[in-house]
Amino acid sequence: MDELHITTEILIPRSEIEMSAIRSQGAGGQNVNKVSTGIHLRFDIHNSSLPETIKLRLIQQSDHRINKDGVIIIKSQQTRSQEQNRVNALKMLQTIIQSTLVRHKPRKKTRPKKSAIKKRIDNKKGRGKLKELRQKITH
Repeated sequence: MDELHITTEILIPRSEIEMSAIRSQGAGGQNVNKVSTGIHLRFDIHNSSLPETIKLRLIQQSDHRINKDGVIIIKSQQTRSQEQNRVNALKMLQTIIQSTLVRHKPRKKTRPKKSAIKKRIDNKKGRGKLKELRQKITH
């Protein structure tokens, strides 16, 4: 696997993806203490071969895995297998990039109907009357 396939036209060479093995965190006994099964993936958006429009969308995306320098950092340590964690990290990178390809429809501004406004005001007045009836009666 020399490339990461995003779409049929967009491919990322493996040379642009930096992966290193790390020790997994959390409980797991001796295996966690001895074996580096976790994967730390780094992908620099600015120095990648992605089209400029996708780079801009990625940087504008509010994702905690994208730092201020434009580097996507993914940590995968779910499984005990280093190879499975590597596959999971690449899939996460793929989904992050694919999420920028989806174009959302712009929201159309709408106003509430007159009947909805009247119903809301009537409900508010009704609640006010109910609370008014709870007060002490003064003669």
